[in-house]
Amino acid sequence: MSKGPGLFSDFGKKAKDLLTRDYLSDHKFCVSTYSESGVALTTSTVKKGGYSSGDVAAQYKYNNISTDVKVDTESNISATFTVAEIVPSSKTIATVKFPNYESGKLEFQYFHPHASLTAAVGLNKSPPLDLSVTLGTPTFALGAEAGYETTSGKLAKYTAGITVTKPDSCASIILGDKGDTIKASYIHYLDELKKSAAVGEITRKFSTNENTFTVGGSYSIDGLTNVKMKLNNHGILGAVLQHELIGKSLVTLSSEFETKALDKTPRFGVALALKP
Repeated sequence: MSKGPGLFSDFGKKAKDLLTRDYLSDHKFCVSTYSESGVALTTSTVKKGGYSSGDVAAQYKYNNISTDVKVDTESNISATFTVAEIVPSSKTIATVKFPNYESGKLEFQYFHPHASLTAAVGLNKSPPLDLSVTLGTPTFALGAEAGYETTSGKLAKYTAGITVTKPDSCASIILGDKGDTIKASYIHYLDELKKSAAVGEITRKFSTNENTFTVGGSYSIDGLTNVKMKLNNHGILGAVLQHELIGKSLVTLSSEFETKALDKTPRFGVALALKP
């Protein structure tokens, strides 16, 4: 693939992932295995409150083709087929789901040294259309996306943004929700391996005059242990402790509580992912 400005969906993603990924409120257990034929099999169970669910996922890659299939305990089946380079510097992704087959989607991505394009269409009788375009370089890029509902003949969404990326930092500004929300984020890496970082994000919703400001960070204690924390202006404090076990297995402990309402019960989450 061409080393260009990337996709519009990547704008602000690094900061968002640091502030949201691994902050759990449930109990999750995963086991992954790999066969000699190249099939990766992952079994997961999740317990949240008094409800438990699970799924089995299989992934297979052959040359430029990738297949992902998942079956859950609610008898839902989803399959994703990805083919690279049908057209040079492109990727085609087809997603189908059963029994909710009308939620399927066909997506085409094209990458250029100074631009990227994504077009997606729903696989149903009145398919929604989504289009995004990014112009620029790996360092500086402008982008926009829009969604069109064929049933109503109206734009369902439109978003625009700008991002600046350097080897040790990334900043983004995104105007979304049809111009009702603006979000600015900045992440700065503190080491060459990018395991320790500081992040800040501010969001303003114009219709309600509501502002949300969140700061956070991650710190690598050693090569196996990582801690993360975040705090917003509403007093929500979250913390994550993640430790790598034998191989690439991970255990994750997470907690979140409201500093302005200490009488409320904190939320706790734990995840164990076993990999060979």
